[in-house]
Amino acid sequence: MIDHESHLKQVIANQRALATEIQELNNTLSIKREQFLKLQGIVEYLDANGIKPESNEQVNTSEVKISETEDSK
Repeated sequence: MIDHESHLKQVIANQRALATEIQELNNTLSIKREQFLKLQGIVEYLDANGIKPESNEQVNTSEVKISETEDSK
């Protein structure tokens, strides 16, 4: 017969481990999002001042979607 109590303890431990991992990933994502936005600001500033990158160096940021509303979750 299955020991339901030990199974439940294992499931809860796995759930807690995943919750911790998700929180760590969210923290990392937040840091990376901030870095990206700072760099994007620098690019926009330099672009506004007439400094253009070579065509092969430019990153197409229109494909990158940064949602600041996810931080409020």
